[in-house]
Amino acid sequence: MNVTVIGSTGRTGRHVLAEALRRGHRVTAFTRDATALTAEPHAVVEGDGRDPDKMRAAVTGADAVISIINGGGSGDPHRAAQATRTVIQAMTETGVRRLVATTPYPIVARRPYPLMWLLRRLLATPYADARDLERAVSASDLDWTIVRLTRLTDRPATGAVVIRRELLARPRALTRADAAGTLLDIAQGTHLSGVAVNVHGR
Repeated sequence: MNVTVIGSTGRTGRHVLAEALRRGHRVTAFTRDATALTAEPHAVVEGDGRDPDKMRAAVTGADAVISIINGGGSGDPHRAAQATRTVIQAMTETGVRRLVATTPYPIVARRPYPLMWLLRRLLATPYADARDLERAVSASDLDWTIVRLTRLTDRPATGAVVIRRELLARPRALTRADAAGTLLDIAQGTHLSGVAVNVHGR
């Protein structure tokens, strides 16, 4: 499979890149800083995710695009949604259909209430950007899946992952390594197209 990984030098993106290569996929890495790559993909496109020409170069020929873009901050509050709209436009123009995009689960979570309330206060700007990202993805005509990730850790993979369409009763930590494998599994299939899922560990 030809896979484009957007955000390939982030803490989760690095795991996705490494796992995609381990599985034998042909990988194009899109990043703002190619010097930060920790693996050797087949192709690298360096630039801002809002650059249409760079994004077209990154997604052309892909069977699937996995986009891992963190929500913006005070200096750039709409970064993730704007870059995602550029991804969607580039995919539409180049005929690439399969998009898997990540967002943080707390943007929809209700429990545990005190923690979710606190997170939404502390991370109001990136969470608002993530919600806007979701709206852009779900309004597109692509074969999309939104994957909301929960309490990411840097521990080794466990192979124990739970995927739910409904809200999680007791969100548990998820390793980035397990998240990477899950994102690739979802990208390879079509049974979760057109839905948002919530993912955590067991």
